[in-house]
Amino acid sequence: MISVVVGSRQHAGGPTISTLEGRTISPRTPLALLIISLGAIAAVWWWLAIPINLARAPIDPNAKLQCISYAPFRNNQTSESPTPVPRDQIAEDLAQLARITHCIRTYATDLGLDQIPELASTVGLKVIQGIWLDRDRQKNATQISTGIRLARQYPETITALVVGNEVLLHRKMTPSDLAALIRSVKAQVPVPVTYSDVWEYWLRYRELDDAVDFVTVHILPYWENVPVPAKSAAAHVDAVRKQVASAFPGKEILIGETGWPSEGRMRDSALPSRTNQARVISEVLDLARREHFRVNLFEAYDELWKHQFEGTVGGSWGLFDSAQRALKYPPGIPVSNYPLWKLQMSGGMALAILVFGAAWLTSRRKLSPPRLVSWLAVGISATTAGVLFGVAAQKMFYESNDAGSWLLWGALLVAATASPLFGANALMSGRAPPTFLELLGPKDYRTPSGLAIMHGLILIVTIVIGTATALGFMFDPRERDFPFAALTMAAVPFAAMTQLNRPKKGIRPMAEAIFAGVFLVAAIYAALSEGPANWQSLWTCAAYMLLAVTLWRARA
Repeated sequence: MISVVVGSRQHAGGPTISTLEGRTISPRTPLALLIISLGAIAAVWWWLAIPINLARAPIDPNAKLQCISYAPFRNNQTSESPTPVPRDQIAEDLAQLARITHCIRTYATDLGLDQIPELASTVGLKVIQGIWLDRDRQKNATQISTGIRLARQYPETITALVVGNEVLLHRKMTPSDLAALIRSVKAQVPVPVTYSDVWEYWLRYRELDDAVDFVTVHILPYWENVPVPAKSAAAHVDAVRKQVASAFPGKEILIGETGWPSEGRMRDSALPSRTNQARVISEVLDLARREHFRVNLFEAYDELWKHQFEGTVGGSWGLFDSAQRALKYPPGIPVSNYPLWKLQMSGGMALAILVFGAAWLTSRRKLSPPRLVSWLAVGISATTAGVLFGVAAQKMFYESNDAGSWLLWGALLVAATASPLFGANALMSGRAPPTFLELLGPKDYRTPSGLAIMHGLILIVTIVIGTATALGFMFDPRERDFPFAALTMAAVPFAAMTQLNRPKKGIRPMAEAIFAGVFLVAAIYAALSEGPANWQSLWTCAAYMLLAVTLWRARA
């Protein structure tokens, strides 16, 4: 209960625990705020975890997929590794895939991938065999000779050869040289021959029509120059397919790649997520069944090694995860973006309780009573941290792929988790936000308080990592993930301290002013370049702005 009295320390409800400027706080006020915070955390997580209902399951046990792209690389294996993929590893994958699809598409013939047709034949899988072409003519010759040999050796298993994948898109070969290679391969194999590329390049280089037996197009709504949202992805795929078909009358059209990522950064209104991936796949497959066109999904397994080239998105297109080879969307199980939401919610609630506990312990030791507004600030910090802790932890798990990224995102998550705890202590004690000068300045300026030093280290970690990401969005944004959850957890308590406990006197430190300028410029630039539909970008930019204001108001 909260009541206001003037010139008195008593009210009808009994004694108060604090009186300041005529405002009194009941002993039950912090408890009420804690209950409200826990309720808000539970409500938000219940909403986040709501599953979607699909007309057709992404993987239907009663209707196998037409075809799906397959690459066998796991763990530290990559397409650039000198070590071939073990035979038993490929056999294990193909036995699993045979239960959900009639066919697989491969992209190369080296690194042990030439074993795939033989192993596929033993489990009843057909193969669209890829031949990888690059700028290295000697490697191209090896790929082509191996592909020709496999097509001759396994004509009942290999249904087509794909000579080159997105060669024109990446400018690795001229259209005339590519057409000559395709014709040369066609003359030597008993199976149909095609070439695969994004649909715009088929429309740009229509002279390839005479060289191929059928047209293989990649239609990836997420990667379009103007990204397509998940709800419109299937309609976009169908519209593009019809456009390509009208440009190549008489030629069969195979959609050689289509799909959606389950994790990663937004592009415009295109949001990678588990529910969006399941939705797009379900709707495209349903459309293919109704419209009777051929489609190959991209792809079977997540390929985490692609993180270093394409970011989190690049490694998150699979229907199976990379490490456990577990199906993401088992039949009959509702699809949610947060399948572990109860654990994430519980972790957030525990953090909120710890934040209130830190505030309460501090208030017990304080001679002057804390203000109501300080308790409200603690409640906001605790609720924000409780909601976002599980989101930030899940993002760290999926966005970390090597020691460096684990260290980076792990350090940010630790700082974000500690920030509301130390912030609660500072809000209750009236301590001003720490400055860089207190930790890194001359001896006479350094703080003797161990608590203030630890709080300052949290600020430094947040600012340094935040600045690195902000500069990344200005100079190399394409594959970068938006750290909106962890940055917000860290920024809100510091902003509250700046508002409530700001020093009345002192000079503005130069270091803080410079960092504030970087955050301000980066926020404006990223918001404009990413567009108003990208809520991940806007949220991250808001966190940058909050940090900018916090640093600008610092005084030493």
